Amino acid sequence: MNDYPSLARMIENLIRFGTIAETQMKPPRVRVKTGELLTGWLPWIALRAGADTDWDPPTVDEQVILFSPSGQLANGIALTGIYSTGHPANGEREGLNRRTYRDGTVIEYDCVAHHLSAVLADGGTTNLVSTGGITLVGPITHQGDYTQTGNQTVTGKVTVSEDVLAAGVSLVKHTHGGVFPGGSQTEAPQ
Repeated sequence: MNDYPSLARMIENLIRFGTIAETQMKPPRVRVKTGELLTGWLPWIALRAGADTDWDPPTVDEQVILFSPSGQLANGIALTGIYSTGHPANGEREGLNRRTYRDGTVIEYDCVAHHLSAVLADGGTTNLVSTGGITLVGPITHQGDYTQTGNQTVTGKVTVSEDVLAAGVSLVKHTHGGVFPGGSQTEAPQ
């Protein structure tokens, strides 16, 4: 091959840096701006795309590496995940696995502190469906109202700081008929 300019261009196009210019969801493709060039619609590399599949589309201005087999940009594939000034790292130490979403939600596991944390953006909701059951082991601290549908069985003592209502009857303020006031006490419940 004596066409050195074409050969040089193909070698230069094998691996290039670029940024996402556009993202398309169906089919999943991106257009990459690399230098003065804008590619056609190309696939991006996902973590998994087999029996187990990930979906995490790239965003505009995200930095990528463009791999183009045979130096043909039309055959390119975009590899995401390069930190940049516009999209800096969201952690600064080993042992921290953190995912930060654009709405401010953060899910992280700190293997140094052995701590899992999920903090949703204001107004965020959580839905956990596990038809086979859920087992929680360890102390639980709950803040806020609690609504339960279904039966509850407790093994152990239940301590209540204010009152318990059963069918509208207060455990603390209910009265018993047929008891005379004074120092007498009723018998123990049976």
